Amino acid sequence: MIITPRSPEYWRAFEFEHTAFRWEAHQVYEDEAIRAFLAREPKPAMPGKERWCARVREARAAGKITARVHGVREPLTDYLMYELTWSYPPNVAAGEDIRITSVFEGLPVRDFWLFDSATLLWLDYDAAGRLVSAELDDDPATVVRANHWRDAAMHAGVALEDYAREKLVA
Repeated sequence: MIITPRSPEYWRAFEFEHTAFRWEAHQVYEDEAIRAFLAREPKPAMPGKERWCARVREARAAGKITARVHGVREPLTDYLMYELTWSYPPNVAAGEDIRITSVFEGLPVRDFWLFDSATLLWLDYDAAGRLVSAELDDDPATVVRANHWRDAAMHAGVALEDYAREKLVA
């Protein structure tokens, strides 16, 4: 079932009971703050980021787990440099488990969220990295595969802090 990104129906999927996992395969996503990052300006106010981190903190306080793995290709894009140094650290501070991997074998090229190991939400982006559609997928076989993808990505992933220490410090 196709749903409109950021609609009330979309956000209902985020009302999970135990776990929320995000697989990110793209190397560029739309984000207003990257302009300041690339211009070496101070970090601007990021209201969407603040709302997300509040959501993660609330979930964490309720004993829920929020995690993501971003599959990256090296050399890193400017966007990934921004994400790893500016965008992700507040998520981690809020309690999100963020890992990075360069392993793509067996993992989808399409982004998704997997909630409570049972609800699969595919995400589709345009060439500029703008989220253009989302699709709830209730096919049991696909949901089982998504659980496998999550487990494989989490296993292959390196904690953000460790990845940054190894790859971003010259």
